[in-house]
Amino acid sequence: MPDVRARSTAANARLTGLTGVTLLVLLFAQGLTVPGVRSKIGWHVFIGFLLIPPVLIKAASTGYRAVRYYTGDPAYRAAGPPRPLLRLLAPLLVLSTVVVLATGVALVAGGHPRRGAWLAAHKLSFLLWFALMTVHVLAYVWRAAGLAWAELTDRIGVPGRRLRIALVACSVVAGVGLGVATRGWVRDWARHRHDQEVGRPAASQAANASQRSANGHQSHSAPVRPGKSHAS
Repeated sequence: MPDVRARSTAANARLTGLTGVTLLVLLFAQGLTVPGVRSKIGWHVFIGFLLIPPVLIKAASTGYRAVRYYTGDPAYRAAGPPRPLLRLLAPLLVLSTVVVLATGVALVAGGHPRRGAWLAAHKLSFLLWFALMTVHVLAYVWRAAGLAWAELTDRIGVPGRRLRIALVACSVVAGVGLGVATRGWVRDWARHRHDQEVGRPAASQAANASQRSANGHQSHSAPVRPGKSHAS
């Protein structure tokens, strides 16, 4: 029984590490789309949707470990808790990740009723998420890389390796499918944004022309003051 429990913690750690490295690669690609995002909006949204299934796998694996630890499972207790600071930051990281992804989806799929509000929420949550994720990555990147490498090379064989690799690969494939399926949303969103930006100058020009016309009308219709007539 102890060996079974030890294999369970090892399998969970490997799944978490492999998914974490996969996400790190995808997040690096997403980071390349952030500067000048308007010109790369198609890729930015596509990778954003691609991230969703692997994020769910990562959340499930880490959540499972947390539940087993806090419910007193001996093997997970023996593996030890996260460091105190990381344990405190974990709920904020999960929450900010959910908000970043949810607001991003709402921006392109919500019919644009309050695009400004969603965009502001997306940007603010991204800033918080980026700070928390930087701490998380610096704390776990080498451990995750070691676990992923051990999984891919099958060092110290842990049962279920093929299933775990297939699960992570399927999450990426599902993410690609999700990104492709929502391309129409991106086109509609980009068209809506373009129409708004084109409409603003036209509305501004019309307002200026109306104001000039009103000013001209007032100047022409201004009464002549007594005593200022040229006839006098």
